[in-house]
Amino acid sequence: MTNILVTGSKGQVGSELQALSSSYDYTFFFTDRDSLDITNKESIKNFTQKNSIDIIVNAAAYTAVDKAEDDKANADKVNHLAIQYLAEIAKEQNIKLIHISTDYVFNGENFKPYREDDNTNPNGVYGATKLKGEKAMQAINPKNSIIIRTSWVYSSFGANFVKTMLRLGKERDSLGVIFDQVGTPTYARDLAKVILDIIPNIKNDTVEIYNYSNEGVLSWYDFSEEIMRMAKIECSINPIETKEYPTPAKRPHFSLLNKAKIKKEFNINIPYWKDSLDKCLKTLGERKQ
Repeated sequence: MTNILVTGSKGQVGSELQALSSSYDYTFFFTDRDSLDITNKESIKNFTQKNSIDIIVNAAAYTAVDKAEDDKANADKVNHLAIQYLAEIAKEQNIKLIHISTDYVFNGENFKPYREDDNTNPNGVYGATKLKGEKAMQAINPKNSIIIRTSWVYSSFGANFVKTMLRLGKERDSLGVIFDQVGTPTYARDLAKVILDIIPNIKNDTVEIYNYSNEGVLSWYDFSEEIMRMAKIECSINPIETKEYPTPAKRPHFSLLNKAKIKKEFNINIPYWKDSLDKCLKTLGERKQ
């Protein structure tokens, strides 16, 4: 039996992995910060040895993008140092490591979808610490390990853009939503399923990076419009510019990811963003016919 450790099990991807786990012939160990401190190397080492872990899926991250600007030390501990420790232990114990990263490693100034080998240049602390985590993992180079960069993650679990729009749409007559940031949402359940499906086929001598999001191109404004339409919420969505909604951390204006590599190497089909939104809203009981 293959033993899989999932960190960040209470987050969006971690929760979706847990929801899907019964459909796979693996033994899962779901942990969060209370049950396993991944910023402590000895804690990880003891856990992986005690439970004979074969695969680690790291879904844990410091994702408070704005808070990270004033909380650099903690963001670095979770997004960088913890990945270093996980990679070191993975290499020492011959464990397969799957690490989830982000489009924020790019500055968002591209004009075509980002490829895995495009130059990175994060705008803020969150992206910078995630990039340091990637680089640490690549330097240590545990065998049969990969990094998956994703964007605009949402789920029926946890706090996210979709659930916020549903709540605000019911509370207000109108909302201003940014139209000049373009990308693609990622339904965490789709990402979780891909991770579990490709595990047996991950075989590489050096750490590989892959992009994954749903298919399609849209702005946050477009996303909001479709959420309201599918949920049949009477709320007017007004397009606004990023400069009208200032935040401590600068967001990438362009977050499209080129997914050709993961589709080709693992022979996967990626769902269109509207189809995945439809499924999520149905799971939430918010999809109206």
